[in-house]
Amino acid sequence: MLVLGAFLALTLTSCATHTQSSKPGFAVEHQTDRLIITHDSKPVAHFVFASTNILRPYFAHIHTPDGLQVTRNHPPIAGVDPVDHPTMHPGIWLAFGNISGQDFWRNKATIRHDKFTASPKTTNGQLTFATESTLITTNSAALGKLASAFTLVSIPDGYLLSWTAAFTPQTDTFTFGDQEEMGFGIRVATPLSEKNGGSVKNSDGIIGAKNTWGKTAAWCDYSGVLSDRLVGITVLTSPQNFRPSWMHSRDYGLIVANPFGQKAFTKTGDPSSVPVKRGETFTLQFAAFIHSSPTNEPPDLSAAYKTFTSHK
Repeated sequence: MLVLGAFLALTLTSCATHTQSSKPGFAVEHQTDRLIITHDSKPVAHFVFASTNILRPYFAHIHTPDGLQVTRNHPPIAGVDPVDHPTMHPGIWLAFGNISGQDFWRNKATIRHDKFTASPKTTNGQLTFATESTLITTNSAALGKLASAFTLVSIPDGYLLSWTAAFTPQTDTFTFGDQEEMGFGIRVATPLSEKNGGSVKNSDGIIGAKNTWGKTAAWCDYSGVLSDRLVGITVLTSPQNFRPSWMHSRDYGLIVANPFGQKAFTKTGDPSSVPVKRGETFTLQFAAFIHSSPTNEPPDLSAAYKTFTSHK
């Protein structure tokens, strides 16, 4: 009887512990280099703020609410994934190939995470946090500050992840240049790429990576079928941004929303230059809609965009 009693006590304790660890909604485990984000105890994403080979904060290991990984393995797995751009396309990111001649896209210059200005917090079913970073040149000079505010919320068919980025120069010369490799990017899971049967579509109804490339759009979606589900990521751009974004879309699984590449995409005129004066703040906002739905019931991408643009 003592053995049975001890067994029952252990079982009850184990069940109680499991129940306590399975809290509904968003939860965050804060590690030394990242936040591990879950929802209803299922994986959602890693927000990595300190890395030795990717010199800027990023999101990796993105999952849909039903547990399907929607971004490419990070790092990519040889034989499973194409292994191109292993340190440039980690999942979801914000980076710029030319700020005052400095390359933050190819991990030459550094967007150094300094601190969390707002710790992860769940309120009314949404997760929020904020960070401060410094833009560091290749010769270790500080170009400016980047204040990032993040919101993650569950909406019909998926998660909406928004990223508001506010740049404050610390030098008299702070200029966004003109390249394809500028802006808010995603790299979808290998099976979702157009090369493997996936599909790219923008807010104007244009279909195909080649056809959407270089077109401005409110949003651009990359989707495909995984485990009998239609899953993908939609890149969303805020109408409050200083200029519409051109979409740098590729058949191997990439979309980048880029408001800076005027000559890079139009192939006309001189390269554009967007200066920001010392003492000013320049703000951009983007979002990713991480979605999953039955194959015969595609998500309402326009509704997701409306939620993003109206969300406070």
